Amino acid sequence: MELLQQEEVSKIHRSSGSFQMFNYLEDCKISDDDLDEIELVEFNASGKRLLTAKSGVGMQGSGKKTKGPMDLYLMKPETIVQRRKESKMRQMSIKDSDPEARVRTVQYIARFFYQAGIPFNAACLDSFKYMVEAIRRYGPNLKPPSYHELQVPLLKKELQLSNDMLEDHKKKWSKYGCSIMSDAWTDRRQRSIINFLVNCLAGILFVESVDASSYMKTWDRLYELLDALVERTGEKNVIQVVIDNGSNYVSVGKLLQAKRKNLFWTPCAAHCVDLILEDIGKLPNKELVRCKVTRFATTYLTLERVHKQKINLRKMFTSDEWVKSKFYKEAKGKRATDVVLMPSFWNEIVYALKVMGPLVGVLRLVDNEKKPTMGYIYEAMDRAKEAIQKAFDGNEEKYKNVFSLMDKRWENQLHHPLHAASHFLNPQFFYNDPSIATNKEIVKGLYDCIEKLIPNHDDQDKIIDQLHLYKEAEGMFVDPMVLRSKSKRAPAQWWSSYGMETPELMSLAI
Repeated sequence: MELLQQEEVSKIHRSSGSFQMFNYLEDCKISDDDLDEIELVEFNASGKRLLTAKSGVGMQGSGKKTKGPMDLYLMKPETIVQRRKESKMRQMSIKDSDPEARVRTVQYIARFFYQAGIPFNAACLDSFKYMVEAIRRYGPNLKPPSYHELQVPLLKKELQLSNDMLEDHKKKWSKYGCSIMSDAWTDRRQRSIINFLVNCLAGILFVESVDASSYMKTWDRLYELLDALVERTGEKNVIQVVIDNGSNYVSVGKLLQAKRKNLFWTPCAAHCVDLILEDIGKLPNKELVRCKVTRFATTYLTLERVHKQKINLRKMFTSDEWVKSKFYKEAKGKRATDVVLMPSFWNEIVYALKVMGPLVGVLRLVDNEKKPTMGYIYEAMDRAKEAIQKAFDGNEEKYKNVFSLMDKRWENQLHHPLHAASHFLNPQFFYNDPSIATNKEIVKGLYDCIEKLIPNHDDQDKIIDQLHLYKEAEGMFVDPMVLRSKSKRAPAQWWSSYGMETPELMSLAI
């Protein structure tokens, strides 16, 4: 289940520390003088010991073979690039190469981008890095691919690789289940495009895009598209369909659940947090929040930066240079001066940051595409409320309206049986908070998931029996090493490593 929710999750950075999800919420008290205490969500998971190129071939006493230059040469470019990402290989320093030669070389690469009209963000693709690494390892005399090679044999080979990847994904669909996701956007020609994707243990697979401009605001055609995709994917393989929260999508979700009894319709968590921020922006006397809220994290960081430059901005707008400038004499310049010197302006910034900081952290958590975070949404929302409460020193008058809006969206949209079950089956929280086992809302969500996702009654009974071992930390779950690792491993990894005595429950959790 945890591995099926990459559409709702945040980035997990690897370090030697523990798996800490909510640093950004712990120190969210903001004063008018200091905003440095705010932190956004960060993830840390235990990483492996770093491998550097400095390791000698003849190291004594290690008992392990040390990889040398030939081992690196035989590695695939993908492996080398990935290891560099994870800091397991030393990046080539400026001393290892000729700086002038690099300047000449990258200029040729840049010129190719410019002449071919290739978007600059293509340089961020892993495939671009693999290509550069493969050319580097080939050495001199590489004959570039011809027009015909690119058009026919290489294209056919890439198509076959894509088909092979699809087959691998399908195997994971049938074994672990999958999530169908839709993502709507508007292109430069103002067409409404919907991307359909399937997410599973193997990753996210793009299926198709459709131009939905003529029926974007109606539900019937959207329902037909999603229902057909469920059929093609295999109804028994689909755990949930994740779609937007608009009224047309709500109708689609309800119809799908009515027809397909063993799948969930799940509103997009990122959009739910989006709506919470929009609701806050509509509160009276919160103009600064209202005009900025739709830009989310970028706006938050902008406001934070403005607040940090408060003293310098005030100095600038009272300096002789500003007063003597032509801008000061203009109406907009005078208005800007009045605003910056107005105490209420800075009070509004502080209020916006205190409210937005924790929620932007939750938004980043659920809106990333790298790691699953279904098992963290419950905790994230609780921590966000705690952080807001702490930021206002427990003065309920300042945040009660915000909490009311958060609770309304949570109850009507964001709260979901899958979220509850994933929270229950997240060992990091379950073993640190005994109240989870007796929380009616969470336990009911867990049982709803078991009943809906596991139609076989015998398997349901096995899961209920195995839950006893998990709840009481018996069997393998009592091992100190197993319990210690609950904060160092992602839930799916933890269950995969230690859930062998409870196979049906492990399958549900994963």
